[in-house]
Amino acid sequence: MSWDYVTLDKLGSISRGKSKHRPRNDKFLFGGKHPFIQTADVKAAGLYLTEYTETYNDKGLEQSKLWPAGTLCITIAANIADTTILGIDACFPDSVMGFIPYKGISNVKFVKYAFDILQKDCKKISQGTAQDNLSWKKLSTIKFPAPPIEVQDKIVSFLSVYDDLIENNQKQIKLLEEVAQRLYKEWFVDLRFPGYEDVKIVDGVPEGWKNIKLVDIADIIMGQSPKSEFYNNEQVGIPFHQGVGSYGRRFVIDEVYSTSYTRIAEENSILFSVRAPVGRLNITKNKIVIGRGLAAIKHKQGYQSYLFYLLKERFFKDNLVGNGAIFASITKDELLNQIFLVANEKLVVSYDEIVKNIDAKINALDSQIDLLVQARNRLLPKLMSGEIEV
Repeated sequence: MSWDYVTLDKLGSISRGKSKHRPRNDKFLFGGKHPFIQTADVKAAGLYLTEYTETYNDKGLEQSKLWPAGTLCITIAANIADTTILGIDACFPDSVMGFIPYKGISNVKFVKYAFDILQKDCKKISQGTAQDNLSWKKLSTIKFPAPPIEVQDKIVSFLSVYDDLIENNQKQIKLLEEVAQRLYKEWFVDLRFPGYEDVKIVDGVPEGWKNIKLVDIADIIMGQSPKSEFYNNEQVGIPFHQGVGSYGRRFVIDEVYSTSYTRIAEENSILFSVRAPVGRLNITKNKIVIGRGLAAIKHKQGYQSYLFYLLKERFFKDNLVGNGAIFASITKDELLNQIFLVANEKLVVSYDEIVKNIDAKINALDSQIDLLVQARNRLLPKLMSGEIEV
């Protein structure tokens, strides 16, 4: 079957996000009710984006723009040509483009699938400057498949079976994480742990609990970036991660590799971003090289599930470190000397055993997602090229 191929502006309206105020991270813009989407949020999202880390207040909205649900978000800086569809109305900066399909001309999911196929081409044409950037001038050189809308709808319907299963697994993962986090709060914040009625309170904390520095309970490796000449996208060496740009919802996404092994994070390490946004967490599935934007953390006694939710309770908001202080970056000493109220080991072990089982279910669901993505991605180019007719 022969299809037409056209530039993106023939399929819908496209324009860059807006964030006029400088500096962009001025705190007086944030903390309201309007979702503010950034490139890392787009990368971490699935087919639809409903989760975000920042919000604009009304002042923030005044210098930006609210895009409607159903808009396709396309990253053009930091992460090139990552895409997701807004499941909510949201603002985003000019490092993201917004695409709204023309009714009867294109299906937004079909265009998103086309980007999945063409992402390598987008990354290739974005190179050549100090920081990769995908301008409209560059993007307009790429042609997108444009079969009749009826064909687009059929292909979307077919591929959506996979995406629906992926989204369902992602929702289950989110629910399981919430269960583990609520249990942490109940036991270690609200102090409603098993047997709390019989435990004596001394100086405001349960007897046997102590304020302990992070360095005393965890081994921490600060990242160090290899020279760029050792980077590649051909999966030679081991995966390299520089910062939150390669974060997923829970696990980092391997894309760039390195043949120089400066600092290594082992499998199941907690990754902590030490540069803005400070405190964002992810987990490694395998051994990786970490750059200077990350630290890798492991519990000294192996209570890794406990440690993850302890850190999540503290670093629940980007750049919020310690006693409400805002950090643009955090030094090794500042990270190592973070103080946590830690329960007696018996209680820590009890919690870790419960949550370790929850995390095992999360890992199994995430592995299912990987298999579904692989199956979908094998079909995707054949369907999108018309090689397989639906």
